[in-house]
Amino acid sequence: MPDTAASASGPGREEIRETDRKGGPGHTVLVALAVAVPVTKLAYTVGGGDAVRDVLVGMEPGNWPDILIGMVITDPLLGSVLGVVVSRVVFALFAARGAVPLGSGPAGALRRAALTVVNPVAVGVVDACFFGPWWGLATGLTAFALRQGVVVEYRTGRRRPHHRHGRERTAREPGYRPPSWLRRAAGVEQWVALALTVLVLPLLAFVSALDGQAWTSIVECRVTDGVRTESDRLIELSRKGDGVVGWNLDSEQISNGSGCVGEESRYVREPWWRS
Repeated sequence: MPDTAASASGPGREEIRETDRKGGPGHTVLVALAVAVPVTKLAYTVGGGDAVRDVLVGMEPGNWPDILIGMVITDPLLGSVLGVVVSRVVFALFAARGAVPLGSGPAGALRRAALTVVNPVAVGVVDACFFGPWWGLATGLTAFALRQGVVVEYRTGRRRPHHRHGRERTAREPGYRPPSWLRRAAGVEQWVALALTVLVLPLLAFVSALDGQAWTSIVECRVTDGVRTESDRLIELSRKGDGVVGWNLDSEQISNGSGCVGEESRYVREPWWRS
């Protein structure tokens, strides 16, 4: 990958800096996925059309993020990749504002290591709580590697602080010419991060959205309709007192259920690639 940070000049360099300061392509992809993926999941699961509107009304606005949260915490691969991407995007965003110490010597190295390792440890712990220790370990190590890659990019000159004090501090440092292997490592890290962000994460997100599973629990409840009481399967949307408000998979409408019992399977329909 060309050293754009070093070769760009004039308006081009300012454009690169402004894009990096706002989060770059990772920020754009995350925002787009946060909007498009939950709606896709909901539309495919309940059948689209008026059903989507009815489910959103039944969930109430405060519960709408439950769709995305449910997808992330029930799909280990999606949750892990999302954690890695968010970890790097957030670190790169703050690094662009001067959060990465660039000073040389043991003190600078220690500060960089501490800043780089804290968030990956947190991401790994959260992932381990949901999916197990091996998922947590893999996620934490990958997040650390990519965050360390951002530090390497600054040390090799691929990135530069965008705030005034950071640029002045960099200019005052003695000449530092990184070894060729470190420059290659920075290039590899950029390509890996780009692939995870713009290819792997969107692919996993839409595969999860179209897998035919509900984003939350499926419960079997007693549903009273007029004078009739039947046992129906509901996608749980919210709880009201001792009952459940859910999307009725049998009558295809919002229903109130009582005496609900959870089901093990969350499959509502066949995955898109099998239908």
